[in-house]
Amino acid sequence: QVQLAESGGGSAQAGGSLRLSCAVSGYTYSSYCLGWFRQAPGKEREEVAAIDDKGATRYSDSVKGRFTLSKDDAENILYLQMDSLSPEDTAMYYCAEAYYSCAISHSSADFGYWGQGTQVTVSS
Repeated sequence: QVQLAESGGGSAQAGGSLRLSCAVSGYTYSSYCLGWFRQAPGKEREEVAAIDDKGATRYSDSVKGRFTLSKDDAENILYLQMDSLSPEDTAMYYCAEAYYSCAISHSSADFGYWGQGTQVTVSS
């Protein structure tokens, strides 16, 4: 069973930065896909970024160039560095692991293991 635990959320001013962490424990598939999702009130959960076991990353258009995803394989921690934050980034952020590879995992339904979430609030 995979367990994921997020941390690092909080409040920031527009233009500021936050770094989210996700500690991954338990069994992890050799060909994994780990992602960050966010959900704002009244909106659907959306993928922010994802990384596979080979280190390939993808980002949503809304965060490309501002957010950076990385993984510490030794510590099994997934990071999301968020820069140039805007109020539109305010949401609950979740890390998740997909059942299969990133190539065929594109919606939240493809990710079967989830953390409890961490709140990010950006004020103008």
